[in-house]
Amino acid sequence: MSRAHILRPLLNFTLTALALGALLAGCGKRETPVEAGLRTNTLLVGNGAEPGSLDPHFASILTDQIIVNALFEGLTLLDEPTTVPQPASAESWSTSADGLTWTFKLRAHLRWSNGEPLTAGDFIATWKRALHPKVAAENAWYLYAIKNAEAYNSGKLTDASALGLAAPDDRTVVITLERPTPYLPALVSLPAWFPVNPRLLEKFHALEAREETWTRPEHFVGNGAFTLKEWNPNARIVVAKNSQHREAATTQLNEVIFFPIEKPDDEERTFRAGQLHVTFNLPVTKISSWRERDAAQLRIDPTLQSNFLRFNTTKPPFNDARVRRALSLAIDRDALAKTVLQASRAPATALTPPNTGSYTARAAVISNIEAAKKLLAEAGFANGQNLPAIEFQARNDEIMPRIAEALQAMWQRDLGVRVSIIQVDQKVWVQNQQSLSYDISTAAWTADFPDAVNFLSLFASDSSYNWTGWKNAAFDQLLNQAAEARDPAARNELLQKSEALLLEEAPISPLHYGAQTYLIDPAVQGWDPAPLVFRRFQKVSFK
Repeated sequence: MSRAHILRPLLNFTLTALALGALLAGCGKRETPVEAGLRTNTLLVGNGAEPGSLDPHFASILTDQIIVNALFEGLTLLDEPTTVPQPASAESWSTSADGLTWTFKLRAHLRWSNGEPLTAGDFIATWKRALHPKVAAENAWYLYAIKNAEAYNSGKLTDASALGLAAPDDRTVVITLERPTPYLPALVSLPAWFPVNPRLLEKFHALEAREETWTRPEHFVGNGAFTLKEWNPNARIVVAKNSQHREAATTQLNEVIFFPIEKPDDEERTFRAGQLHVTFNLPVTKISSWRERDAAQLRIDPTLQSNFLRFNTTKPPFNDARVRRALSLAIDRDALAKTVLQASRAPATALTPPNTGSYTARAAVISNIEAAKKLLAEAGFANGQNLPAIEFQARNDEIMPRIAEALQAMWQRDLGVRVSIIQVDQKVWVQNQQSLSYDISTAAWTADFPDAVNFLSLFASDSSYNWTGWKNAAFDQLLNQAAEARDPAARNELLQKSEALLLEEAPISPLHYGAQTYLIDPAVQGWDPAPLVFRRFQKVSFK
């Protein structure tokens, strides 16, 4: 699932405080951990969650993947500000005329953190591992662009040699695809495509089984700019500069320490106490005070995230598109962004955020109360009369319940529609959506790669993330045609039409686009805005 969807059980704050206190006590002077970090080139980062996994084939949560990105590197990387694919382990790539065969040329002299050569065969072996049915990797579906990958992963095909993967020599990776995938250079930058040392996997019997013992610090081998030094559960993870990495000579940080601080309020206090250089999140309620107190330490970076409502289209009255569209048209998104979100997020008029790759949606949902009233009346519910009881589910975080309350007030005031709000934890919130055990639910999706299909394909009839019950053959056909299109302009037009249809049918309703609001010490340099939130810590330094 999306990196934005799951937040695992996070912080034991007491342990974190003890860990920070130990760092402080170890210094000769009464310097803060932040000051000690400046002296030792050690970056202290709030990471919002205790990792569920550091295996790139299993790490499907953003906070896990932030650390995984420091420990591993794929064929490509995405430039932080622009999200444009750049060379990483591969120095170049090319594609065949039909768009079905891609050839990646690896850099010379690549090495694992234990000094072993990193070869094209290592990439092939670990992709086969990621797709092996017995490994049951959550991220295997990211590799379905490979010919026969889905069939192999599902067990319909048992011969791994039938996968569209080849390594003609130690520096050449050839990938044959199921269908043209123009965004492949961005796709292969994701953790699911990171190589894992196959000899290490074999040692721990993890090539054909779900086994993660190899991710312990005493066993760990990676190919990223940093390597795993310490993992103290619910306290901290320490990564140290990898001397074998291709950028080791220019990497200035010696270590990065990640603290899994669950509550943004706790994290903000930890920052003020001089115990973090960068936080993961800042509560919306504290944005105004930081703007007044020290705006130089406040950062609000837009992200490629969409926050929206899901309607359960299998239940009345939401099996009627007029009701769904009426509620969507009655939302004052500008007011939501200005008041509830403290002007930290932009109002959303479409599902796909602007400038997602080369795509910006033309279709838009604009507030129109009179049109909303007319649609509701046509559906037989004028002024909200005769509507069945409606339950609005919101995840119990710091933002979604406030948004639910604002929408509750808007709908009652302008349409006479009454809804009751229930707040549920992350796990129940996800499960209820998956099982269609809801009426209306808040929802969010953060892009894994910068392409509109990453958002629109969620609502294909066969998508495992289409938790609305909505199925539309015309929508599916547009997405399929876009998948086959070779011409970028023609593909873009098909995606535009699919988004217009989605907004018209309204199984979802856009609310706001994403942003990462956080605090950062002025001494931290090279911390560029990152729409996908992934970070290249080898670029970071201290002033």
